Amino acid sequence: MDVAEFFKQILLSTGLINLTLGNVVMIIIGLVLIYLAIAKKFEPLLLLPIGIGCILVNLPLSGFYDPNTGLFNWFYQYGVLTTIFPVLIFLGLGALTDFGPLIANPITIFLGGAAQLGIFVSFFFAMLLKFPLKEAASIAIIGGADGPATIFTTIKLAPHLMGPIMLAAYSYMALVPIIQPPFMKLLTTKKERQVVMTQLRPVSKLEKILFPIITEIVIILFVPSIGPLFGMLMLGNLIRECGVVERFSKSAQNEIINVCTLFLALTIGSTMKAESFLTIKTLEIVGLGLAAFIFGTIGGLLLGKLFCFLSGGKINPLIGSAGVAAVPMAARVTQDMARKENLNNYLLMHAMGPNVAGLIGSAAVAGLFITLFAG
Repeated sequence: MDVAEFFKQILLSTGLINLTLGNVVMIIIGLVLIYLAIAKKFEPLLLLPIGIGCILVNLPLSGFYDPNTGLFNWFYQYGVLTTIFPVLIFLGLGALTDFGPLIANPITIFLGGAAQLGIFVSFFFAMLLKFPLKEAASIAIIGGADGPATIFTTIKLAPHLMGPIMLAAYSYMALVPIIQPPFMKLLTTKKERQVVMTQLRPVSKLEKILFPIITEIVIILFVPSIGPLFGMLMLGNLIRECGVVERFSKSAQNEIINVCTLFLALTIGSTMKAESFLTIKTLEIVGLGLAAFIFGTIGGLLLGKLFCFLSGGKINPLIGSAGVAAVPMAARVTQDMARKENLNNYLLMHAMGPNVAGLIGSAAVAGLFITLFAG
């Protein structure tokens, strides 16, 4: 082999010579996600590893997604497709979640239910775009703003769409502070946004212990297909509230959920390969996901306005927007909006009621879709 041929072989073996325009586009998308995570602090625990995963998998010949030895392929096969990551994340979410505001004000469960409007509107739009039933259901669940439930549903119904669906779901969850406020202002009056709600009643320890036990029995009896996800959510909450397994609670809230979130987010990014991601279908899924979030916000706000009217102005309709189950981001957005109108208004705990109700509601709808369409 002469010198010219030698250097030619070296050049052909580099990723640079194999870099495509699609790879470049996806690398730029990855950089944008990293920017949003670091500079704007939009859900950095999600967007940072998603962005890194997207960049790494689009570096040609890097081997991160090799079907036999690739790291990301291993995460995907054994962490995502087996549902281990989303189920363990739900365990951690349960351990982090305080259902006290929902127990103290049970009517807020209806606000969480109303925010699921986005799921059904998106499902209808997906059907209009000729998506098959299973794909339409998987896309629609994005509107629940519940990443693990979205993944769980997509695995059961349309695993081939995992990449764009996971990206849309987690990106929009991170962008809730941008997506929701315009509609919160549009659909509520200044007077409504200034409503100060009375303090929630104290919730006893017995109530907090009984809630996850009773809720998981009832929900799983009616929607058994969501059992693994919902059961782990309520197990995590029982671990939190019972007070006798503090080590389990701390592990679920920290090490378990952090490790699973890191690996899951990296895997999400790694599914964003240029050749499968840059398609018209992906753009449609991203658009449908945005519509789902918008209509979910609208559904919660409209019912919130009704509750405000029926209560004689005692319920601030802004808490309805928190029914989108991006916990606790949506509740924080509600708090921030209320404080802009009235510095003495503290809606966070009131907003947490519909927020955690939305988490339950999105999981229930996911189970319904799986039951109806998995066969």
